[in-house]
Amino acid sequence: MSAPLLIAAVVGGGVLLLMRRLFPRQKAVKLLRYSGENMRGKTVIVTGANSGIGKALAGELLKLRARVIMACRDLRSAEEAAQDIKKQAGPENGEVVIKHLDLASLRSVRNFCEEVTQEESQVDVLINNAGIYQCPYTKTDEGFEMQLGVNHLGHFLLTHLLLDLLKASAPSRIVVVSSKLYKYGHINFDDLNSENNYNKAFCYSQSKLANLLFTLELAHRLEGTGVTVNALTPGIVRTRLGRHIQIPLLAKPLFYLASLVFFKSPLEGAQTPLYLASSLEVEGVSGKCFANCEEEELLPKATDEEAAKKLWDISRRMVGLAD
Repeated sequence: MSAPLLIAAVVGGGVLLLMRRLFPRQKAVKLLRYSGENMRGKTVIVTGANSGIGKALAGELLKLRARVIMACRDLRSAEEAAQDIKKQAGPENGEVVIKHLDLASLRSVRNFCEEVTQEESQVDVLINNAGIYQCPYTKTDEGFEMQLGVNHLGHFLLTHLLLDLLKASAPSRIVVVSSKLYKYGHINFDDLNSENNYNKAFCYSQSKLANLLFTLELAHRLEGTGVTVNALTPGIVRTRLGRHIQIPLLAKPLFYLASLVFFKSPLEGAQTPLYLASSLEVEGVSGKCFANCEEEELLPKATDEEAAKKLWDISRRMVGLAD
């Protein structure tokens, strides 16, 4: 056996072994089927709807005859995705609207929300789906560490600025996409913006824990308004989220084949946010986290009321909402 083939075999075997350990094969996901009456005429905002889970979710909502606002940074990609999901949905389905939203810019978030509040009479569901994963150290327009800025702070401001419209549209829902990787992080209140040290894996986990704490605190503040908020962990899904992860060249084909076995498809990954956005089973349910369309038990750090309140107050100041 030649040296390159031997190296490829060794690397490939190692990758497959690692994949089995890190991502045990997930049970088959049942694809949801709802009547089109569930969401007919409802307006749903999906951030990051141009690819991955967001695109699959937008397509399913379109089939349910919802009015889907695709909130995306890359408008060209959004246009292509919109054409694709409309083609798959077929005639006599919902409506697609594309709007620019860059969660790495609070100005863009404010402009988006101003446009929505001026043009839309109602927003029935807000799905905070967009995210960035383990990117090199970069900052948002306002100088926040990119993963914290996009995954948490951008959606934090977005949700706040749309709350009045959501309340006016009640009963309405907010859905927050988190990740099981929250388990490997904590909220570093002493260096929330990672100025002193940057660990890309930790910062992603911190941002996903922030999503869960945000959901917890927001649910308390929305009690009695008719607006519910729930989070979810979609599992390991084949998306472009991991584009910043460096995989050895020889291992890439094997990694791809392994992902077909061990990872969910985007459509499978979209089932839980679809469930939280449209199912009558979760009507009135708030402040919970779900996985595979079932309530998920969280670690104590994700249900820490004191940490949630502290993060809420700091986040308000960071995005310019504090008095």
